[in-house]
Amino acid sequence: MRLYAGVLPPPSVAGELGRAVDALRDLPGHDALRWTGRPGWHLTLAFYGEVPDGAVPELTRRLARAAHRTEPFALSLAGSGTFGGRTLWAGLRGDTPTLRLLADRAEAAARRAGLATGEHRRHRPHLTLARTRDTGPTVDLGPYAEALADFVGARWTVEELALVRSNLPTGGVPGARPRYETVAALPLRPAG
Repeated sequence: MRLYAGVLPPPSVAGELGRAVDALRDLPGHDALRWTGRPGWHLTLAFYGEVPDGAVPELTRRLARAAHRTEPFALSLAGSGTFGGRTLWAGLRGDTPTLRLLADRAEAAARRAGLATGEHRRHRPHLTLARTRDTGPTVDLGPYAEALADFVGARWTVEELALVRSNLPTGGVPGARPRYETVAALPLRPAG
């Protein structure tokens, strides 16, 4: 199964960002972008790709240990930017050093569970909002990033690490999006 470790913003926080994203509909090229599905909005900490079913229990156990070693921390969605002119994202404020630490621990958990993790890259906290299409008109994401630059969402406390299954669309249905299913919700260590 295709898995990643992540943090899922609460519905109220996702709804707040959703209203800000809705205001972008009048910008040029809106319909030419591939927008991420709001029910699946997440902050990826470590992407594992295809994981054999037999490795999931050990990965889950290792992730539970990583979560238990991390105290809850505060975040808020804030600002925006682009990666390579092809991906629009919302940024974060708050305790991003702890989020990066949790990402490093999630990656280490996979290595300790015997999964190949590939090349280590410094975690860049973000929530992906949209991508340009491989074919079709080129869309300048600059105006989108500018429109969201001043966005600051409500603060929330991250209290769990999620192991999530990503189900890719099948059958070539236009506009189909991945579906996400939480395999395990692993609580962070209670403060104190």
